[in-house]
Amino acid sequence: MLKYAWAAICSVCVLLFLAYGTCEAAPVQIAEKEMTTLTAKDAILTPATTDIVDDEGLNGLQGITLKPGIEAAVNNDSRQPDITFQVSAPQEGTYVIRTFSVVDDEGHQLMEEAKGKYDSLFLKLQIDQTRPTKRVVYVPWHRPHQTTGKFHLTGKPQELKLWIPRGVRLGHVSIHPYVEPAVPKAAQNYEPKWKPPTSHPRLWCNQETLPVIRKRLESDEHQEAWQTITRQAKKPFNVEFSPDEEVAHDAALEKAAEAKAFYYLMTGDKEVGREAVQLMNAYLSQVEFGNILDITREIGRAIYTGSLVYDWCHDLLSVEEKDAFHKSLKRLALDMECGWPPFRQTIITGHGAEAQINRDLLSMSIALYEREPEMYKYTSYVILENLVPMRKFEFQSPRYNQGVNYGAFRFGWEMHAAWLLYRMSGEPAFDENIKDVRRFWQYMRMPDGMMLRDGDGASGVADGRFYYWKYPRTMLLMYTYASDPLLKADFYRQGGPSSDPMMFLLLNDPELKPIDSLESLPLTKDFGPILGSMVARTGWNLGLDSNDVVAEIKGGGYHFGNHQHADAGSLQVYFRGLQVADLGLYKFYGTPYDRNFNKRSIAHSMMLAVDPKEEYRRAESNDGGTRYNQTAPRTPQQVTSDPWFNNGEVIATDFGPSELKPDFSYFKANLTDAYSDKLSKYSRGFCFINLKRSDVPAAIILTDDMTTQKADFQKFWQVNTLHDPQMTEDGFILKNERSGLTGNTHVKLLLPSSPHRSVKVHGGKDATNVFGMQLDPPPSPHPEANGYRIMVSPTNNERRHRFLTVFQMVDGNSEPLPVEHREQEETYVIAIADRVVVISNNVDFVQKSFPLHIPKGPKRQVALLGLKPGSWIVRDSTGKMIVEAEVKAKSHATFFQAEPGKYEVSPH
Repeated sequence: MLKYAWAAICSVCVLLFLAYGTCEAAPVQIAEKEMTTLTAKDAILTPATTDIVDDEGLNGLQGITLKPGIEAAVNNDSRQPDITFQVSAPQEGTYVIRTFSVVDDEGHQLMEEAKGKYDSLFLKLQIDQTRPTKRVVYVPWHRPHQTTGKFHLTGKPQELKLWIPRGVRLGHVSIHPYVEPAVPKAAQNYEPKWKPPTSHPRLWCNQETLPVIRKRLESDEHQEAWQTITRQAKKPFNVEFSPDEEVAHDAALEKAAEAKAFYYLMTGDKEVGREAVQLMNAYLSQVEFGNILDITREIGRAIYTGSLVYDWCHDLLSVEEKDAFHKSLKRLALDMECGWPPFRQTIITGHGAEAQINRDLLSMSIALYEREPEMYKYTSYVILENLVPMRKFEFQSPRYNQGVNYGAFRFGWEMHAAWLLYRMSGEPAFDENIKDVRRFWQYMRMPDGMMLRDGDGASGVADGRFYYWKYPRTMLLMYTYASDPLLKADFYRQGGPSSDPMMFLLLNDPELKPIDSLESLPLTKDFGPILGSMVARTGWNLGLDSNDVVAEIKGGGYHFGNHQHADAGSLQVYFRGLQVADLGLYKFYGTPYDRNFNKRSIAHSMMLAVDPKEEYRRAESNDGGTRYNQTAPRTPQQVTSDPWFNNGEVIATDFGPSELKPDFSYFKANLTDAYSDKLSKYSRGFCFINLKRSDVPAAIILTDDMTTQKADFQKFWQVNTLHDPQMTEDGFILKNERSGLTGNTHVKLLLPSSPHRSVKVHGGKDATNVFGMQLDPPPSPHPEANGYRIMVSPTNNERRHRFLTVFQMVDGNSEPLPVEHREQEETYVIAIADRVVVISNNVDFVQKSFPLHIPKGPKRQVALLGLKPGSWIVRDSTGKMIVEAEVKAKSHATFFQAEPGKYEVSPH
């Protein structure tokens, strides 16, 4: 019997030798500093389960895959590994393992059907007899390289064992020594302005503020949240951990431990406090998070919760438990994307700007300060010396550059840092202008509850229901920090304390009473010079039956990359639904559709100019839009000195005559620098007219003056919309509806004149065709997936073209108002209803005198827009001065009332 067994073993060895050279190959020596690559020739395969295949996607390598009909054993503990590599590290330490794989037809189909990151393909990995772990080997957005993770190697011969999933062809495995992020010289000897106190607690409260928080528990407003926490804290949480199995992320466990620790902090109940300590200590010592996309967020949450338990239950911890918490938290910190020390990513933009440093590592460093002060030195350096000065600069414009959705997410983490440092030290670490950023979300709200689009991600589906966009955690942090009763009311509309009862109890002041009405806010918001934009509206009425119009114009300032779009100059208009809209949809970052359409100018309502030879960074399509920037600046000096981040300049903004309910809202930007050098000059002017009527509540005048370097660079004035537009003699009609109420936008094209323009509508698949490059949107219920692009182009080839357009938002059962239009040397004159607007007709400001004719009829509200700074005089036909106005720089506007007649407007 032994003879036959030995013969079988020898046969297998012969087969392995023929295929791979040896049955017992010597261990592959891992390089001391460089990357070592393990391929099929280095592998010991299990012949019953694996095959070697060729695949051109593997760059000349052979791939290892499961045989047809063989089930994957990723979740099977009994089967021997599909692949074994024998390796030997040069010395004991931490090493990074990576994989390079492609998918076959089966894997490709699985990835096409994937709904998110949890549908990635996983392998199982084990080193010698250590606890096996599951890791992502391929993701739905088709990236062949994956970082498997950091692992401890002994410096002696070891076995790296892999079980692979179906659908994957493994090209190679690479191993290299882990290198900690370098600590900047300035951080090495940094002395923070504020340091944690010697006593505990330190997180979210200290010895001075703890009694205040405890006292507030007695208020009526806090009763429901406190009862919720009490129930959570007293509920037993039974769990058992096996030393042979990795413990996966357990959000319920973390939540239970957090509630118990908070309850102990508030009441001193030692039994509940000890439950928190024991639960979290056991969990932290065994939890493994793997390498799934963005898993740093879950790792960070564990670090944060462990830090809370350590800090709030500090007097209950034994010496051994303090050591264990310290060891576990630091182990997890090594796996954060920003690394430890936290210098691998910038804190300004990207994942480094999220919870990793602002909440998780900051909390860990504060909690463990007396054990390892260096932790706090590094995290406070990154926040106080990098983030704080950058945000002081950026928040001169009170909006967030990453948009409505990513902005709410990321700004919330910055508010965590602001609050943690403030509660720790009693002094604000961030500039006061951080309080103003809340206005961004207040003004971007549309009457149907959703948000105007900005950056990646939509804000609800227009399916006939009222959808109230919400991000209550960030609203809570903002309204409490700024003591804003209006935003507190909005926090309650977004769900209130139930979203995070513990944080509510920590921060809410019951003496601050919410105010539901927004009528105290001006109808127009100028967002300043850094992220140039203006939002103008006719009212603050929420509901599907609202008659309010909301419009946003963008342009000027700076571009901060990442989730910010190439949308300088873009227009959005809401009236009973979005009328002028963005068409981009976001699912995965960096896909061909994302970088060639979603984030690009062509997905927005703005000007395009096509230089056939233009190339865009990190994108293949030439959409004729502004420069495509995904790079994030790190300092105010870099932003202002590097032309790459220049997004044009806001050159005029004003609204009036009433500051609270203006009749006119004016915005003008020189957007030349937002584009490449294909442009010589370009400015866009915008005037929103609140007509205060129910049939035609508002109108917009839009001016464009564009000069290209060459006459044959074709220009496109583009408006995007969600429903098939109706073409008219002088333009087109856009439409949308809410709750059976139809809103129409009548668009009158005044320049170029009818004989000198072509108008094309691109719908269906053509809407996402970028001058021949077809880019199909991801499956989506959002109406943007089936939108339309209306492109107006001059028919004559000239370097300079001007565009003048009037939009009227009209009740579905009503007719648009007559528009009178006249062009003068430096101005356009537009008369509509009881309003007259005189606006600059070129890139520059009006320098000279000009006549003004007020049509017959009632007294008119007059806006003079785009005047050079200085004193201006309006005289009637007799020469009598009726208005003397001082036009200010950056405003370039004045408003007054006038009877019908002829006037002369002159600089003094």
